[in-house]
Amino acid sequence: MKKKFVQDKPIYIQVREKIEDMILSDQLKEGDQAPSTTQLVDFYKINHVTVLKGVNQLVDEGILFKKRGIGMFVAEGAKEKLIQKRKQSFIEDHVVNLVHEANKLGITEEEIIKYIKIVRGREAK
Repeated sequence: MKKKFVQDKPIYIQVREKIEDMILSDQLKEGDQAPSTTQLVDFYKINHVTVLKGVNQLVDEGILFKKRGIGMFVAEGAKEKLIQKRKQSFIEDHVVNLVHEANKLGITEEEIIKYIKIVRGREAK
């Protein structure tokens, strides 16, 4: 995990996203124990309440579950839930704006697809 946080987003959300990223990248799999709030506090040198807020959101969404006295664990189906949530967020945050701007500029669907393929090709190199 990276220790740095960006300034334009609350830290508890960034902690939450770091745990989500660990699940999405298979660093944490279903049934694995997630880092404890104490470990996260010590690692990031941030307030316990901040960490707890991010972790509790993951518990509320069924991504993590608590075993009393033992710790937090990755729930069954957590990765798929995260993929679906992030896909929806990607559509709302990026695709909608892309289509609106393309419409303003008269860019066709075929052109958009061509540009995406060009950019993806660049990233593959």
